[in-house]
Parts: sequence; C-alpha cells; structure tokens
Amino acid sequence: MAFTARLTHYAKVIPREKFWLDPKNIFIIVIISLSLIDMIIYVGLKTAGHFGVRWSRVLRPLLLVNITEGRQLRRAFRSIRNALPQIFYVFLLFMFSVLMFSLMALKLFGKRGLETVEGIKYFTNYLEIVFDLYVLVTTANSPDVMMPAYNYSSFFAIFFIVYILINTYIFMSVFLAVVYNNYKKYLKEEVRQLVKAKRRKMLLAFSVLQQFGLGQEPVVSKAHWNQLVCLVQPGISSAHRELLWSVFDDNNKGYIGKLEFIQLPDLLNIQVITMKTRPHPLKRWFPAAYDSSTSRFVQRVVQHKGFVYIYDLIILVNAVFIGLDEENPLISNAEWVFLALYLVEILLKLYICEPRAFFSRHEFWNWFDTIIVVAALIATIFNWALSSSGGYTSRQILDIVFILRVLRLIRVVDSIKRFRTIINTLIKIGPTILTFGQLILVVYYIFAMVGMELFKGKVRFLPPDSTDPQKEYCGNLLLKGTAFAKNNYCKNNFNNVVSSFILLLELTVVNQWHVLASGFTAVTHVAARIYFVVFHIVVVIIIINIFVAFILEAFFVEYTVDKSVLQTSLEEKIEELELNVSSEADGNLGDAMETIDNDLGSSQTPKERPSLMFRIASKRYKTVDGLLQRMFEADLTLDDIDEQDENPTFANPVFGSV
Repeated sequence: MAFTARLTHYAKVIPREKFWLDPKNIFIIVIISLSLIDMIIYVGLKTAGHFGVRWSRVLRPLLLVNITEGRQLRRAFRSIRNALPQIFYVFLLFMFSVLMFSLMALKLFGKRGLETVEGIKYFTNYLEIVFDLYVLVTTANSPDVMMPAYNYSSFFAIFFIVYILINTYIFMSVFLAVVYNNYKKYLKEEVRQLVKAKRRKMLLAFSVLQQFGLGQEPVVSKAHWNQLVCLVQPGISSAHRELLWSVFDDNNKGYIGKLEFIQLPDLLNIQVITMKTRPHPLKRWFPAAYDSSTSRFVQRVVQHKGFVYIYDLIILVNAVFIGLDEENPLISNAEWVFLALYLVEILLKLYICEPRAFFSRHEFWNWFDTIIVVAALIATIFNWALSSSGGYTSRQILDIVFILRVLRLIRVVDSIKRFRTIINTLIKIGPTILTFGQLILVVYYIFAMVGMELFKGKVRFLPPDSTDPQKEYCGNLLLKGTAFAKNNYCKNNFNNVVSSFILLLELTVVNQWHVLASGFTAVTHVAARIYFVVFHIVVVIIIINIFVAFILEAFFVEYTVDKSVLQTSLEEKIEELELNVSSEADGNLGDAMETIDNDLGSSQTPKERPSLMFRIASKRYKTVDGLLQRMFEADLTLDDIDEQDENPTFANPVFGSV
C-alpha cells in the first residue's frame, strides 16, 4: 500500500509520457502486481488447507533498489552487473580447474580403499569430490579433507598443496583483481557522466541567471548568487555565504564567471564548521578570580600536552587493574580512585572550556568520556549500595560496571596518532560502507526468503533444559549422528528471518559452512548444496570482493590524497581573513563527527577571538557522490565541457532499473 500510494503520487506530479518511459516505474508496478497476486493465491491455498509458497517475497528488496532514494544501491548493483561478464570467464576457468583436480583425485584415491574418520569411503563419488574440493578452496574443511590420503602416503600431500596454491591463492586473488579492475573502470565512467550532467545543469542555471559584464562576457551577480545559495541551502548563515563568495570573487568585482559558477555544488559539498565564540560563564560571573594568576596557571596546566600524557598513563594503569581480581578489596577500592581522577579531568576541562563548546555536537570524546564516567559512577554506587545492604547482589549491574570500565580504555585509541588517522579515515568513508551494507542486506533478505521456503521447520532448536529426546538431533531423526547435530548447530536454521540472517552471516564467514550445508542436505536432498554454493559464489566471491575493492579505493583516497583545489582555496581564504580555528594538524576523532554550527569557548586562548570563526571538517564530504567525485578527480576537469553542452535544452539523466 505504501509503495502503491507513493507511485500514484509520483504519477500525478510528472508528465504521463515521462512516467511510462521510466523503466523503474514499470519495474515497481510489476513487483507490486506480482506481490498482490502471490498474496491472493497464498491466502486461497491456506484457506483450502493446501501447501502454499510465498514466491514473491524475494522481489521485495528490488522495490528499494528502484525508488528515487535507492540511487546508491542501484549504483552498487550496476557495478556488479557490469563486472559479471569478466567474473564469469574467470569463474569458468576456476571451475574447470576444480573439475580437473576432482577427476585426478578420483583416479588417485578412489581405488585405494581409504576411509574418513566417520567410516565413509574416501573420494569414490565424483560429485562428492567436486563439492569437497570446492569447500577446500574456502579452507573450511582443511586439513580434514586431505588426512586420509596424507596418512596413507606423505607423497599425496603434494596434490593438495598444488590444488590450494592454484585455486585458493591464485584464482581467488584473480577474482579480486578482476572485480576491482572492472568495478573501478565502470564506476569511474559513471561518476564522470554524473559530474558532467551536474555541470551541464549548472550551465543551464548560469544561462538563466547570467548578465553581461563590462567585457560583454556572461557573468552572475552577487545578488543572484546569494538568492540561489539561499534557495538550495536554506540553513546557511550569511557569514558562511559571504565566505564562499569571497573564494570565487577574490578581487571584489561583484560578479563571477561561468567556470566559477559551475563549481558551486563542489564548494557547498565541503563541510565548513561555523564556530561561535562565547565567554566562559565563570569569566562573566567572577572575572577577577577567573583571570587571576592561579586560574591562568591551572588553565595552562590543563592545556599542556603533559596533562594528556598523564591521563593516558592513568588509563593504562586502570586497564591493568581491570584485568585483576575485583574481589580483592585493594582492587575494588582503587576503582573509586580512578573514577575520582576521571571526574577531576572532566571538571578541569569544563573549567577552561565554555560548557556549550565542551558539549557541542562535534565534541565526540567529551560526550563519550562524560557519559561513560558518570554512568560508571552511578552504576558503581548502586552496586555498592546493593551489596552493602546484605544478602543481595545484582549480577546485571555488575556486568554493566565492568563493561563501562572496559569502554574507558577505548580513549587510548585517540591518543595514538597512527590509530587516530586510520579510524578517522574509516569514519569518513562510513556512508559509502553503509551503501554496500544495504546491498548485502538486500541479498541476505533474498536468500533468507528462499531458505525459509526450502528449509523452514526442517531443523528445530530445543532449549538446554528441555527433556525432549529429539534435542540431541535438532528435532529431526535424519540428523542423528551427523556433525551438524554433534556440534549443536540446531539454532542455525531457517525458521524465521532473524535466524536466517545469522545463519547467512555464518556462511559468509565460510568457517564450517560445509557442515552447516550438510545438515540441511541430510534433512532434504543432496541438491540442497546448490543453494549454499550459489550463496557462496554470489556473496563471498562477487559482492564481498566488490565491497573490498570499494573500501580499498575509498581508503586510499582518504588516507593518501591531498585536499582538493577548492578546499585548499577555502582554507586559504579563511586564514587570510584570520577567521580560522587553530587545531592540531592531525586532528582527532571529533573532527570526523563535526556538524554545521558549534560553540567555541573564548577562554581557550588568551587572544580575543572574532565572534564567528570557521573550520574545515577535515576532508569529509556531505554526500557519497562527493567522495566518489574525489576518488576520480584526476580524470574530471573543468575543461570537460563541450560547446554543445552550453545549449540549455537537455533533459535530466535517467538511469534504468536493475
């Protein structure tokens, strides 16, 4: 109903011919129609007492792919689709290698009368050999699969060594290389087209707003530019807007040309933090005491690097105490000392920093430290009160106390420069990681729906306190004596969506995935292996490799690439106007979590500050498109504008459905 209402509304606001020419709309209509038909058939079969299959549920995620907000998801699917031809050829060669080695294994070991530890004949069935050697590529059954042959003769180890070298290390690396190369090639071309379309749209806007300057060259005036910026970014402050204008109009001409105008989206995509300078409340209330020599000495001590080093040492000592026996009175009493020291640290920082600046939205570590310390203090007091009352101790509260103690150690990461750089990079590429997280969830959902239809109810989990004799074989006699039941994998089933997702995650990790597959094969048919092999091919070989390729490219960009020309120009302008906020060159984790407007306490430095100051939020971008453009910026130049592009009679780019 929701998607139908959305589509109906969409059809009302755009021309009818455009609506029916967009394949995404057709795709959504087809999915909704098939889902409705499936529901009617399923309800009818269930009402009549017959078995019904919900075959349309695998189509549901495709609704998310084809809506307007699913642009990033469509891009990920297109990357997979474009890379499939090259992956297919490598996969055929890989399967040829597996089949060839399987045939050799059949001839080498099939007639020697070898048996596995379970008493099963070793390598006598060709299809079984193919499956076992395919599993060996994932290393999940190593070294178990080679032990019968290896125990018979050490010479046979050469066969498995050569097999692993060729298929596990060479072919799997080739898969990653092919995926990475094709992914990067197609993504770069797509980003180039998107950037070109964006610039063409900016040329259209330029043609609407243009005037003619003294040299009869088309220009845009400051008044029109301000109107446009206010429309596209209503929340921007006038000071921020003036700063952006000064980057383009460095000579105060009052107008800008075409090349400057089309860079406006890129400039707006750079996150600029507006810092408001406010005096400390203690300075307003008690100016004489706050400006005294003793007070200034305390401020210098807290701002000194030695203060940070001392508390880093305190955290490390606290880590040692956390690992010791908490039943020891000395250890338990020491926790009060550590809590007191952490509270003193927070109070001293609040003494030198204006409270609204200290707890502004971008100060992640200030919030983290305060919440962890205060929560640990409350939980410790509560636990002490309960235990001292006699006869009652709350294990849950004690667990919370222990977790809060350990979480305090995370702050050590912020003190080590190299750790901080890596984590900052991971935070910056977080939105792009989430895009592929959505992709994996979509694929998981499809396989979960198929798995539930194929295997639901075949494996049951019985609680440990259950007296049901079927508990030993997961509620299915066919699993009696299997490795699946012996390893107590009963909770790994397809009986609901949550269990299905957890099982699929275990299959993605690939450890013991052949044992999980063998359980469902035992309760259904040997053909059930096809489901698990297909999942491994789609998720582990294709999607995970594309995910790794994207993370590598994004990480290299954020970790090694310098700032863009626009970002450098913006920073230079901020410094030229003396409106920059000084900070460490390497920054901290808070830099990666800053937002638009924050407060800045004026008491941090003795020098008087302007009422408004600016700071670039590191190399972070507001959108995933900004990061993608940054990844291929070397291939995208302003000269990539043909004369025909200046004709303002072009249409919006339309991307097809998956």
